[in-house]
Amino acid sequence: MDQIDSVILSCLSKNARMRASEIAELVGMSVSSVGERIRKLERSGVIQQYTVKLDPTKLNRSFQAIIGIQTEHPRYIDYLTEALMDDPNVVECVTLTGDMDFMARVSATSPEHFQQIHHRISQLEGVKGIKSYYILGTRSNPKYNPVDPG
Repeated sequence: MDQIDSVILSCLSKNARMRASEIAELVGMSVSSVGERIRKLERSGVIQQYTVKLDPTKLNRSFQAIIGIQTEHPRYIDYLTEALMDDPNVVECVTLTGDMDFMARVSATSPEHFQQIHHRISQLEGVKGIKSYYILGTRSNPKYNPVDPG
């Protein structure tokens, strides 16, 4: 991966719908060359997927929370990972070191809905403890660049 690939990745990470022609203009290459580089980055697994960022408040999912989950034993990690990822209300799940084994970001329609999700997760086999944190707000860092750590 060279500097041009880094610029391409930076552009696509900010706007996955950016046209190859726009990127080509920025890097001073032909559109076909930029397209080929993008396909190469996809084939190699550097680019894993293209996504869309949704506003949960506009989808009646304004109750957002983080649930910290402590397991009884490491043997439950795989089972709990699958169980959490099977829940359509779990946005993402992170496996951690420290006193919590997981942090699951949850999207709910109301506090009552969140309570149901919370209860369901707390009842899963292997869950030793659970802590919840209501998300008051989120902001994405526009300066974050996964390609160039600065």
